[in-house]
Amino acid sequence: MLLRWLDGIQCGMVDVGTQRRWTVSKQRTMALHWKILIGLILGIVVGLAINTMWDASTWNSMGINDPAAWMAGTSDVEANADASIGARAARFVGNFNNFIGELFMRGLRFIAVPIVVFSLIVGASSLNDLSKLSRIGGKTIGIYLVTTAIAITVGLLFANIVKPGNFVSEETRDGFVAQFGDQAKAKIDAAHAPDIWDTVLNIVPKNPFNAIAQGNMLQVVFASLLVGIALTLIKREKATIVIQFFDAMTDVIIKIVEIVLMIAPYAVFALIVEQIAELGLDILGSLAVYSLVVVAGLATMAFVIYPIGFKILGGISYGRFFKAISPAQLLAFSSASSSATLPVTMECCEQRLGIKEEVSAFVLPIGATINMDGTALYQGVAAVFIAQLYGMDLTVADQLTIVLTATLASIGTAGVPGVGMIMLVIVLESVGIPLEGIAVILGVDRILDMCRTSCNVTGDCMVCAVVANSEGAIETPEQVAERMAQPLDEDPRAEGPLDK
Repeated sequence: MLLRWLDGIQCGMVDVGTQRRWTVSKQRTMALHWKILIGLILGIVVGLAINTMWDASTWNSMGINDPAAWMAGTSDVEANADASIGARAARFVGNFNNFIGELFMRGLRFIAVPIVVFSLIVGASSLNDLSKLSRIGGKTIGIYLVTTAIAITVGLLFANIVKPGNFVSEETRDGFVAQFGDQAKAKIDAAHAPDIWDTVLNIVPKNPFNAIAQGNMLQVVFASLLVGIALTLIKREKATIVIQFFDAMTDVIIKIVEIVLMIAPYAVFALIVEQIAELGLDILGSLAVYSLVVVAGLATMAFVIYPIGFKILGGISYGRFFKAISPAQLLAFSSASSSATLPVTMECCEQRLGIKEEVSAFVLPIGATINMDGTALYQGVAAVFIAQLYGMDLTVADQLTIVLTATLASIGTAGVPGVGMIMLVIVLESVGIPLEGIAVILGVDRILDMCRTSCNVTGDCMVCAVVANSEGAIETPEQVAERMAQPLDEDPRAEGPLDK
């Protein structure tokens, strides 16, 4: 009800050449990214209110003695036998809220793999020049690896200067280990040290359909590129039929994106309420210095390091860049999944920044898979923080090992919530830091995961702009403004659902 006034918009899509553009009804009253921002703010406010005002005594007054079991629908009959109508209403509202958030996330995940497959095949096959494809690919991967290494270094610098581990007592540390020890053990058991040969080998899928079903994005990108390249090597009359099919399917997926984005403001509200309501403010307070160090490092990457890239190498102004990608940043923060945000990231870069699809369809899917700058920075801070908790002094060699290991671990890691913690296990093992220290930071991992995912997506857009500019595949501000200003019937690319 809090977002009822955020009315939906009527969207459409047209195709001009190979550069798809979105259209939107002039009836809308507010741009979608502003609605998303309002949903985000309201979600934080309501989530904090629930977190601070709703406690065990509130449940007891409703006849609930086992809140977790009651909300999960597996309550013990005796423990919650006196459940009131208020308790049932609270469970219904909670379940409905979770349903909206999960419905939106499923819609984004449904879109992510198909849009990569179809658009990447069309993009690769339209280049008609393998040297250009290899050139774009080399630039993309090279820049991603460099920014990842820079991010880890920034995180290590912040952690060594502030020393957040010195602000947590041994008693607090042991309390967190006892509280989150089981969760930490599950993360430790799920982690495996990376092997460079296996990492490269795993890029090639044994079964491409299985890779698609499991959402293994790096394998999906490889298979799609291979099909696109093969289409350039066969007779054009045969290739045209296949290309037209994938081109039409891309149109279908973009139409689905429009439908999913209609519930984005409500879903963002639902996702944020759930996370903030469950966030222990006492835990956040105990780890405030650590959390602030991570956030400060991420902000440095997003608002200092990346602008150097997109202003000097991408030819894009500060305001233009962040105005264009703000919807993707907001959705990344809400979903904590760069893969799920990928469809919106692609729309922002193509429509709002004016990057040609042949570049964005290649750079962004790879970025959602291997570019984990925010996660890598977080791992650098977390590794030093945990070492400080246990009184360990990391040498320069140890910290160089962290940079190398975290960079390697980020390649091929799924862009989904919580994966950074598994990567952290690998980093800690590389320098002999006690793994049980992971339990200390689990309590604030989700909120930091949201922050670092937003940083990851920002980095993806920056690299996309830099590569596009180097290939002459990006519109000037004047060209974008002219296209946006044209009447809809004169230029069907005039506006998109995320534009003002």
